[in-house]
Amino acid sequence: MSQVSDSALRRALARARDGKALDPTEAAVLLQARDEHLDTLLEHSSRVRDANGRNGVITYSKKVFIPLTRLCRDRCGYCTFATAPGKLPAAFLSPDEVLEIARQGAAMGCKEALFTLGDRPEDRWHQARSWLDAHGYDDTLSYVRAMAIRVLEETGMLPHLNPGVLSWRDFQRLKPVAPSMGMMLETTSRRLFEEKGAPHHGSPDKDPAVRLRVLEDAGRSNVPFTTGILIGIGETIEDRAESIFAMRRVAREYGGIQEVIVQNFRAKQDTAMRGLPDASLQELAATIAVTRLVLGPKAHVQAPPNLVDDEYALMIRAGIDDWGGVSPLTPDHVNPERPWPNIDELAARTAAAGFELRERLTIYPEYVLAGEPWLDPRLFAHVSALVDPATGLAREDAPLVGRPWQEPDGGFVASGRTDLHVEVDTSGRTNDRRDDFDNVYGDWEALRDRLPSPAVAAGLLADGSTQEAPAFPDGAPAGSADLSKQAPGLGVMGDVAEALRQAERNPASLTDAQAVALLGAEGEALEQLARLADHLRREAVGDDVTYVVNRNINFTNVCYTGCRFCAFAQRRTDADAYTLSLDQVADRAEEGWEAGATEVCMQGGIHPDLPGTAYFDIARAVKARTPGMHVHAFSPMEVINGASRTNLSVEDWLTAAREAGVDSLPGTAAEILDDDVRWVLTKGKLPTKEWIDVITTAHRVGIPTTSTMMYGHVDTHLHWVQHIKLIRGIQERTGGFSEFVLLPFVHHSSPIYLAGIARPGPTARENRAVHALARILLHGAIDNIQCSWVKLRDDLCRQVLTGGVNDLGGTLMEETISRMAGSENGSYKTITEIAEMVAPTGRPLRQRTTEYGTPSAERLAASAASDGVCRSVRRTLPVV
Repeated sequence: MSQVSDSALRRALARARDGKALDPTEAAVLLQARDEHLDTLLEHSSRVRDANGRNGVITYSKKVFIPLTRLCRDRCGYCTFATAPGKLPAAFLSPDEVLEIARQGAAMGCKEALFTLGDRPEDRWHQARSWLDAHGYDDTLSYVRAMAIRVLEETGMLPHLNPGVLSWRDFQRLKPVAPSMGMMLETTSRRLFEEKGAPHHGSPDKDPAVRLRVLEDAGRSNVPFTTGILIGIGETIEDRAESIFAMRRVAREYGGIQEVIVQNFRAKQDTAMRGLPDASLQELAATIAVTRLVLGPKAHVQAPPNLVDDEYALMIRAGIDDWGGVSPLTPDHVNPERPWPNIDELAARTAAAGFELRERLTIYPEYVLAGEPWLDPRLFAHVSALVDPATGLAREDAPLVGRPWQEPDGGFVASGRTDLHVEVDTSGRTNDRRDDFDNVYGDWEALRDRLPSPAVAAGLLADGSTQEAPAFPDGAPAGSADLSKQAPGLGVMGDVAEALRQAERNPASLTDAQAVALLGAEGEALEQLARLADHLRREAVGDDVTYVVNRNINFTNVCYTGCRFCAFAQRRTDADAYTLSLDQVADRAEEGWEAGATEVCMQGGIHPDLPGTAYFDIARAVKARTPGMHVHAFSPMEVINGASRTNLSVEDWLTAAREAGVDSLPGTAAEILDDDVRWVLTKGKLPTKEWIDVITTAHRVGIPTTSTMMYGHVDTHLHWVQHIKLIRGIQERTGGFSEFVLLPFVHHSSPIYLAGIARPGPTARENRAVHALARILLHGAIDNIQCSWVKLRDDLCRQVLTGGVNDLGGTLMEETISRMAGSENGSYKTITEIAEMVAPTGRPLRQRTTEYGTPSAERLAASAASDGVCRSVRRTLPVV
């Protein structure tokens, strides 16, 4: 431990006394408080805890511990839980063994079933892989999911899952079966992970960056999550302070950390660290106190009561407000030498310190009372049966009774403002923002801290190479500029004239620097760029301007994903929320068919109540009513949602979707394919890796897709270039993209704009430049470049048509998503209006199919008769 002066301690204590925000250096000083300085520190931390109006309550959860498997792919130097297959009767507990533990616990009034297990043991132990194969499970998490459902259904206990490192997609699979999950951060020290002989060396799941990503993905997925630090395993005081601040950053940005455990290392026999001294209880108390001061009064801070000897009062003085899970039945399998205290004794010890012990559920009261999006609807009944609705705490006398866990099975019921697709062009939206604007998207101020300076964001060096922006452990450095106030090309270098010459020689060979330079072109250089792009367009697809007669059907706008750019999503209780019935979806498809449509494009919000088969049901309903209609449906986000809800792999889900009638996928939900941008734009949408996986899997199973880019918000020109190049790379591997669609950000009612973070979309010059650049960078890979008339004015559409664009998209018939964001270009265009828009360019107009073929004579005649738009959505003329 580094030495700290008495004066430094007094200064830091004075700041804590005065309620000043501590920085990591001051926190590190306070972590070393002992004796009388520690007493002063505890006075301050207790006061902060009590400022949240807890009314003298300290909570605990009555649980059973279910060690589903003690096999693990990691090799931590202090762990006695993980073992080898030869020391176990079987690789996993059997379902009967799991349920026997749960039933005994339920009989004793336990409400939490804590599933603890090693990280992905099948990756290391063939015995684990063989057991899973023999019992019909694809992986350990599939078994966890199945057993969680069995516990819910057969005992009524609430699962809390601790399966180790989880991916974003894993959270989507497990959220419907568990009200809460957890994983200890332990430490952010890379030394303990990288150095040979250190406690985390050789343990891939103990990489601090990986574990922090898990905390973030839990928040993005709206999963109430338990985490914490383990002190005394060789980390420095500075490491400890950094770990606390790292948890604070995630908690502020996403709001998903429901509790922080501060756990002290206890040496165990038969481990590599058996000779190390235990972390002292004064050290533990100081760490709890600093954690409380840094995280603030609203945070829940826990110390395991079986690891504090008799110093219960000391930990309460330090600022805890929770004792964690305590079991009257099962031992602490992680610390088997330390039995749980008797609950009556724990209540007496707590009362002696002046507090009342109250039972909670595995999901903390705030999340219970908030409900969606934190609690999945499939768990509402299970939680409601055990909770006191007034406090969110447990009803201690609630009977434990198994209840069915199942996907919603009532099909689709029409609800809400189902005529919004028409009224959005007349009366418009009810409010400019959702009622939960201030919390559903995370903390707006914390989000600002994520934005790096423009120079760092651009990251472009003079030699044309790119450089990743550094990750700041607790937000961007003080004084960082706000990207929303900066031109997105700021700080990048490149000669426009030389870039134009290179583009003429070999369009696909442009460096990032040259491409960024072209995005800055203006005046005559911009005209040259447009002429070059138009020459390549003519070479690739000729002079035809194409469009499709189609109908958009957005079957629901209820969504809790928390995309910060999206003005379409609503809570189920919002005035503008709606969901269509299957009959209404089919009716709209039929109306489109009668008007000559060859395609329906269907996407919707991630509605938590829709059944797992919803997407298949929608496709079948459309095909049953209009067998000849091309079903272009379901974004990669919807694919992941469907696969998670049905517990299918992405490939199996896509195969089933194709069998249900899906012909192609929209390549939406792409936004900008860079996670640094995505995690500012969205709270919980799928990461770049998952988008790519869905798209490439769709191509592999024979489902073509479009590709898109939404730009002009918190991104930079470099992001645009790298996004387009990534799209080209996928196309060169799969050949599955039919077109590239450029979608300028519509800002008016976008939450991230209303919060003052995003800029108001791209300029007209940028729109011209990026459409031209897309044609150049994708030349020879994707022939069709589409502009969005919904998002661009007619005159700007004409300009980009002379700069590389060959397609205008569809007549749409209803377009609600952009209109809800404030687009002023209407929700449909008739064929006549499209022809009038294109006429000044002098180019021929051609109606196409989704695959860019020519519709049948019957379809052409039907669309001509309706002018490409069904009667039900047409604007009515005023009576004069």
